[in-house]
Amino acid sequence: MWSSSRSCVRRNSGLTLPYEIVVGLRYLRAKRRNRTISLNTVVSVTGITLGVAALIGTVGIMTGFKEDIQAKILGTTAHIIVQDRTKEGMTDYDATATQVETVPNVVAATPFILKQVMLTTPNSAQGVVLRGVDALREGKVTALAQNLVSGNLEDLGKPIPVKLPPVDDPSGPLQVSEKPGIILGKELALRLGAFPGDTISVVSPTGTISAMGMVPKIRTFAVAGIFQSGMYEYDSSLAYIDLAEAQKFFGMGNSVTGIEIKVTDVFRAGEIARHVEQALGFSYVARDWMQMNRNLFSALKLEKTMMFLLLVLITIVASFNIVSTLTMIVTEKQKEIAILKAMGATRRSIRRIFMLNGLIIGLSGTAIGIPLGYAFLWLIETFWTFDPTVYYISKIPVHVLAEDVLLVAGSAILISFAATVYPSLQAARLEPVAALRYE
Repeated sequence: MWSSSRSCVRRNSGLTLPYEIVVGLRYLRAKRRNRTISLNTVVSVTGITLGVAALIGTVGIMTGFKEDIQAKILGTTAHIIVQDRTKEGMTDYDATATQVETVPNVVAATPFILKQVMLTTPNSAQGVVLRGVDALREGKVTALAQNLVSGNLEDLGKPIPVKLPPVDDPSGPLQVSEKPGIILGKELALRLGAFPGDTISVVSPTGTISAMGMVPKIRTFAVAGIFQSGMYEYDSSLAYIDLAEAQKFFGMGNSVTGIEIKVTDVFRAGEIARHVEQALGFSYVARDWMQMNRNLFSALKLEKTMMFLLLVLITIVASFNIVSTLTMIVTEKQKEIAILKAMGATRRSIRRIFMLNGLIIGLSGTAIGIPLGYAFLWLIETFWTFDPTVYYISKIPVHVLAEDVLLVAGSAILISFAATVYPSLQAARLEPVAALRYE
């Protein structure tokens, strides 16, 4: 008699293994007269392998896209924005910015103005968001200086000499005149046909009231630079001018829209924003970058989750091959199972044999699928390139997180194990007498 809990088989190498493992491995190999079982085993492993590789590839690409978009957003906007909830503007912004910089994990703070205007050229017009920034402090908070493809951020605070005809004689000779600078997004500049050195008119919808109605404010600016963040929404609808020029143009006096903040850890921005609110008091509200882009990141998270679930379903479909393989083994090995039970093997031992078979298939498919998924992502990242002028990316961003790999591997192994339940129960219920009666 065999004791199921203690019986083991000694291999030629001297390694001692439980007999359930040895028997299970033999069952996965076909006899010479029947190669169907062996083929089904290969198909089962291949199905799990492809499912795991597809999961690794999809999750890696989705994570890469999310982080790429995140980096582009953080390259243009601040980590945290502080505004006065009791009034439209903020007058004590210098003292407030200094107080904010004393909060732990805050790197820098700078005031800003945010308004909607119309930019016009002789041939085009475009509604945009106009930001007034401190040219000397903006580079400490955002990556605007790094995103400039032409010009310098410091040029915003300097008058730019341009050649213009006299105001009272548009057809007269050109004269050198100094105009405040403006920085345009790349797509916005292409739409307007405005490039460094050109002049554009900024039109504010809120102007002075006269007998003829509302008269909009109009002022001429010189293009001082072009920036490219990689986000079409920013590059096509965003422009920058000097903070003092924005205050003067909008008639805001000594007030600003709010304060931009940079923190040490972008993923703790929400926590740091709460600390900023506590330091400033109830009259101020702080919003982090995730709150301001909640809809976008929620959509990306939902898309990643749905893609993961769809591919898990594909892996589940592939696991049916495991069920069919083990069922065929049970049918093929009825005599051997009966002999094992007659020699003392318990139902638990029989169930363990077939569960181990399923785990071996699942582990083999997972072990092959993970490096295959990494290889697929490497090929995608290395050889699949795009025209950045059309797609705004030169290659597909890829980033595989360790927790995602563990989740994929765990899911595949769990599905493989679940597929063994029915065949193992079927084998355990087999009666030795009934199986040997007709042999």
